[in-house]
Amino acid sequence: MPLTRDFRETVQARAARDPAFREAMFQEAVESLLSGDLDGGRAALRSYINATIGFEKLSLALGRPQKSLMRMFGPSGNPTAENLLGVIGALQAETGVHLEVRAVAAE
Repeated sequence: MPLTRDFRETVQARAARDPAFREAMFQEAVESLLSGDLDGGRAALRSYINATIGFEKLSLALGRPQKSLMRMFGPSGNPTAENLLGVIGALQAETGVHLEVRAVAAE
């Protein structure tokens, strides 16, 4: 189900004014990917992209076509590890939100 314009604008406005919200969105997206929830992780990354820099700016940062990036994070998208990590790196550089990976022993 596509997001309504009002919802998307609400999320963008919150992300613009609340750094903790931006950080949580990005963290949740990457944690979903790392836990094996690829569909949820792609969808969360797409929401994060839309709420922060947008696909046009991401396209310029990566030198990749905007439509290709949008398909990559769409419902049937299947980004390669190289593309996915490139997007995560570009998002960190463009948004100023940097992720840290730590190993935690399972209990």
